[in-house]
Order: sequence, then structure tokens, then C-alpha cells
Amino acid sequence: MKSIKLLFVVVAVVFSSSAFGQELKFGHVNIQKLVTELPDKVAADKKLQNEAQKLEQNLKVMNEELDAKYTDYMQKRDTLPELIRATKEKEIQEISERLKNFQMLAQQNLQQQEQQLLQPIIEKIQKAIDEVGAENGFIYIFDISSRVVIYHSEQSTDVEDLVKAKLAATAN
Repeated sequence: MKSIKLLFVVVAVVFSSSAFGQELKFGHVNIQKLVTELPDKVAADKKLQNEAQKLEQNLKVMNEELDAKYTDYMQKRDTLPELIRATKEKEIQEISERLKNFQMLAQQNLQQQEQQLLQPIIEKIQKAIDEVGAENGFIYIFDISSRVVIYHSEQSTDVEDLVKAKLAATAN
């Protein structure tokens, strides 16, 4: 629905400005490609990878604890009194639940950290795109990585190099 509304807005702008004899400038950029090429993204990925390794190590320790308790229980279960057997089964169940909860929380934590690390990068790119659009007189700059654009012709200007130059200038 958004893309249809956007199309109508673009068509309206084209018709209204052609009636007044104005030249329209449209541009496009692949934001996903820009994000992956930024040094900030590489640093963010490395930080996330380190955090994921720490969480995975904790998960491994918890899995080893569960495996050891289960193996011990399986070896002794036939010789254990009913009360001790029930207690050990409950203990194994609790460790298993803790493991599941830890996995879920670890995944949520990593997703949250990724969002926090990417937000400044996205804002930086958006600021550069806004500046490129204003400085070069573009009516619209479309993100072709989001596939919202229904069509772009050879007359549409790829502003990726301009945005990269703006990002490089702000990095110094």
C-alpha cells in the first residue's frame, strides 16, 4: 500500500512540475550495500561476533553440565531410591529449562545489541543521503535494496558515490 501511495505522489509531482517546466532529478542508492561497506559495520560485526562467542561458551558449559547430570542419572537410575531418582529428574528438567531460557535470552540480547550498533550507522547514512539530495537538487532518492521502487530508468542517478564521498568527509 505504501508503494502505491508513493507511486501516486511521484506521478503527481512529475505531472505538476512538467506543467511548470521544471527538471526533475531522481536518484537511487543501495543502502544495504553502503552499510556493509562501512568500517563502522565491520567493527559492529566484530563486536557482535565476540559477544556471540562469549554466549556460546556459556551455553556450551551449561550443555556439558546437563549432559553430565543426565549421563550420571542414566547410569545410576535403576539403583536409586524413588525419592532420589525423582529429585535427579527434577534437577535435570530444571537445568534443561535454564538452558532453553538462556538460549532465548541470548538470542534476544544479540538482536538488541545488533540494533543498537546499527542505529548510528543507519542514521549516519541517512544524514549523508539527505545532504546529497539537498546539495544536488534531487526530488527523490530511492533505496533500491528495499525493493520499494517499482521502476528506475537509466535517467535515475545512482548517488552511491556521492553518499560514500559524504560519509568519507564526515569520517575525518
